[in-house]
Amino acid sequence: MIISKEKNFTLIIDEFQEFGKINNSLFSEMQNIWDSYKNESKLNLVLCGSIYSMMKKIFENSKEPLFGRATSRLHIKPFDISTIKEIFGEYNPKYTPDDLLAFYTITGGVAKYVEQIVKAKAFTKEKIINLLFQDGSFFINEGRDVLIDEFGKDYGNYFSILSLIASSKTERSHIEDILMMPVGGYLDRLENEYNIIKRIRPFGAGQGSRYNKYVIEDNFLNFWFRFIYKFRSAVEIGNLDYIKQIVNRDYETFSGIVLEKYFKSQLIDSKEFSDIQGYWDRKGENEIDIVAVNDLEKRILFCEVKRNKQKINLPLLQQKAESILKKYPHYKTEFKGLSMEDM
Repeated sequence: MIISKEKNFTLIIDEFQEFGKINNSLFSEMQNIWDSYKNESKLNLVLCGSIYSMMKKIFENSKEPLFGRATSRLHIKPFDISTIKEIFGEYNPKYTPDDLLAFYTITGGVAKYVEQIVKAKAFTKEKIINLLFQDGSFFINEGRDVLIDEFGKDYGNYFSILSLIASSKTERSHIEDILMMPVGGYLDRLENEYNIIKRIRPFGAGQGSRYNKYVIEDNFLNFWFRFIYKFRSAVEIGNLDYIKQIVNRDYETFSGIVLEKYFKSQLIDSKEFSDIQGYWDRKGENEIDIVAVNDLEKRILFCEVKRNKQKINLPLLQQKAESILKKYPHYKTEFKGLSMEDM
């Protein structure tokens, strides 16, 4: 800070949250030094960290010394759909929709995972799955490595909840019935402190809706909890081929759900709509994969998503949409089927 009174420069400290483990008083000392010199300083200080909850606590918790000191925040997000396609197409110009979907299913556009697949030259669905389950695979312990520091000694309960969500047990009541324990606090922290899950509500439901479901935001973590953590006993004895067989058995169903997310992300990236959600009624039935509304232009889009185009049923989609359309009588309506051919 003294040097920066005379000289412009940038200082970058990576994994900044680790200072807390070494000497927790450092943050208080840093606050005092920063406050003393900041008005005369020409320093551009960039502090990076990979543990989301810790970085959030350091800079956003009002009881922490560095609260309010950050002048801007940057939350690094995955690549968008168009960038994912551009990257994948550069390495595999003749890719099939199934290849692209496998690439998206595992990476979700996260640069770290994209890099692993590119380095291994795994540009087909088969090669990507083989890469995941080869001996010494980077991906086998990645979920644990990413989250164990986040959760600390209580990680077992968090992992159990995430494994159930990844296996389509997405309602709080279902999770509590299986684990036989209250999970409201865990779900709240997973959503608001750790930013790992997202609470979704059916289209048209208010913020206080009781018909919420939970999804894991990160594609790879969703896959890891669904297949690798769930079958960790097979991992422990080194039987990765067994898990690979399960992945191949369940892949179409699992990737079909990811395909919905792919098209939702594509619609979000288009910047055309004010709200994009799925829909289900109070019984959890009459599901519509995507409902997208543009209130400015008064139009509403209903989409059914299937891996196989032949299985799309637009008349049934129109029937499911009737209850929603009663609330939008003057909106222009569009019904669309989206399949892997539309990726």
